[in-house]
Amino acid sequence: MTKRTPTGAAVLQPQVTRAITDAVLDELALHGYGRLSMEAVAKRAEVGKSALYRRWPSKQDMVVAALSEFSVPLAEVPDTGSLRGDLLATVRAVHDWLTHPRFATILPDLTAEAARTPALAEAIAATIGEPRRALGAVTLRRAVERGELPADLDVEIALDLVAAPVYWRLSVRRAEVEPDYLERLVDHLMRALQC
Repeated sequence: MTKRTPTGAAVLQPQVTRAITDAVLDELALHGYGRLSMEAVAKRAEVGKSALYRRWPSKQDMVVAALSEFSVPLAEVPDTGSLRGDLLATVRAVHDWLTHPRFATILPDLTAEAARTPALAEAIAATIGEPRRALGAVTLRRAVERGELPADLDVEIALDLVAAPVYWRLSVRRAEVEPDYLERLVDHLMRALQC
C-alpha cells in the first residue's frame, strides 16, 4: 500500500500563511492587541477561521508568530568587515524596525499589553527579543574575534547599549532622528564599548 500525499486542508499553503500574517499586522496596527479578533484577521485575509486555528491555537500564538516573522529577519546584519560598519548597520536596522509604518503603530500598544499580560511578555521575549539579541551577539562576537572589542566584553550590557538609545529616542521621547544621528550614536557607542 502506498502512502498518499496530504492534500487540501492538511497542507499549509505558504501564500495563505503570508496573507494571514499580513492581516494580523494590519489588524494590530489598526485596532491594537486587545481589540484584535481571529474573525477580523480571517476576514481581512479572506480565509476561514479554521485556516488560522490550523496554524496557531490562540490569538496570542498567532500574533507572536506574525511579529516574530516580521521582526527577527530585520535584525540580521551582514558582516561589514569592521565594528563601526557593523554597529552602523545594526542601529540602522533597529531604526528601520521601529519606524516601519506598521510596527511603529503596533509597538506602543503591544508594550502596554505585555506589561499587563505576563504570558504575552514571555512569549514576545522568547520568540522576538531573544532571537534578535542572539543575532546582535553574533555581530559583537565577530568584533571580539577581529580584536576590535575586548575579549571580556559584557555582551548582554553591550546589546542593551547598542539598541536602547534608538528605542528611547523614537519610542519614549518621540524625538526626531536627524540625518547624522545614527552616525553620531555609533561614535559614542565605539567609545562606550572601549574600542
